[in-house]
Amino acid sequence: MHTVVAIKQVPDTSNVRINPETGTLIREGVPAIINPFDVHAVEMAVRLKERFGGQVTVITMGPPKAAEALIECVEQGADRCILITDRKFAAADTLATSYVLAHAIQALQAENPVDLCLFGLQAIDGDTAQVGPGVATRLEIPLITYATHIESFDPDTRTAVVHRLTERGIEVLQTRLPALLTVEKEITPIKRAPLANMIKAVRYQPEVWSASEPVPFDPDQIGIKGSPTIVGRAYTPPPRQPGGMVRVSEMGVEGCVREALGRISASGVVDIAAAAAASRPSSGNGGGR
Repeated sequence: MHTVVAIKQVPDTSNVRINPETGTLIREGVPAIINPFDVHAVEMAVRLKERFGGQVTVITMGPPKAAEALIECVEQGADRCILITDRKFAAADTLATSYVLAHAIQALQAENPVDLCLFGLQAIDGDTAQVGPGVATRLEIPLITYATHIESFDPDTRTAVVHRLTERGIEVLQTRLPALLTVEKEITPIKRAPLANMIKAVRYQPEVWSASEPVPFDPDQIGIKGSPTIVGRAYTPPPRQPGGMVRVSEMGVEGCVREALGRISASGVVDIAAAAAASRPSSGNGGGR
């Protein structure tokens, strides 16, 4: 079987800083990591390969530095990695990104039929969760989001049974293949990379695709030209001020309550007088509760 996994290299969110003048991310000196959800997607693809045989292809669209992330995927067990990089792809939103990835998967499909596409649930830098569904729509294949478990997978009958997380609980869905899953971290735990994979990764050089070769991309659908999204402003919110403290030991319980209510009323968050009036029982005979 052939599984294609799309990953993204993202800045470590614990170190994200924003330039207050330009509103853009400060990437200098900020460590880059594979999007955590994507790591689990690669691991799931490798587990399926170990069970059914076949090939795992990992693709990413990003700057040349993203090759580092692909090499980490080889350590996990990926067989082929493709870096789609070109300045013409810069400033792509989720619509343009889904076009590029879908177009690349179509090219891979022509070489070797794809049985399954795996995406991380969302990227931790954008948190949109739109790219995976966008790719599935463009490829016209079934989509299952928030996947937490693959109960069964049968390449022969071209079906899979997948659990997905919803607000009401777990849904169990059967889908035909090929399909696209966006996965939660619960899809599978991460195993330690075997030594053979680590040695292979040291020597591995990902394939590099540009905007024109080996697959031509429509220039009107990539980069800023293919991105209708406009970001008005990006900024770091100011740090929250610490709340006040009223000590019971200094004024007793009743005094503490009066002081706290007085501060709340003065802040304008709650109108204490109006709230008290509304809570009084009605004096009429309507029998209201």
